[in-house]
Amino acid sequence: MAEVQFRFRNDEPVADPAVTVDSFGEQSNAAAVRLEPGDDARDLIPHLDRLQLIEVNFPVFGDGRGYSAARILREAGYAGELRAVGDVLVDQIAFLRRCGFDAFAPEVPLDPADAEAAFNRFAEVYQPTTDGRAAIWAKRHG
Repeated sequence: MAEVQFRFRNDEPVADPAVTVDSFGEQSNAAAVRLEPGDDARDLIPHLDRLQLIEVNFPVFGDGRGYSAARILREAGYAGELRAVGDVLVDQIAFLRRCGFDAFAPEVPLDPADAEAAFNRFAEVYQPTTDGRAAIWAKRHG
């Protein structure tokens, strides 16, 4: 896997290798977990306070279950690093960030200028999400 290309946290990356959700229960001292598309993010909620990293795998760009997993984890209070890994495309990263991802490890490295352009493409947003940006309707109807 490629190293993390984009980070939005000030702390250092988590060095521990991520374990699968299935083996997480057996390795009670693991600080990093990797969610696969079939895993239920809600299974991690009781353990969020001791996790430093949750990787969410996107094996193909069309599989959107990871967006839901990120939102579930952030709304449950997860404050650690949430990393999108796998088939992560530049067209997706702004939306991934809005769902709560703060680090990205795409299989194919992204051009930093393209990524920055993607993050800045839309000045206004329509849905409230975990990134704290106010939806445009909320600005209009304060």
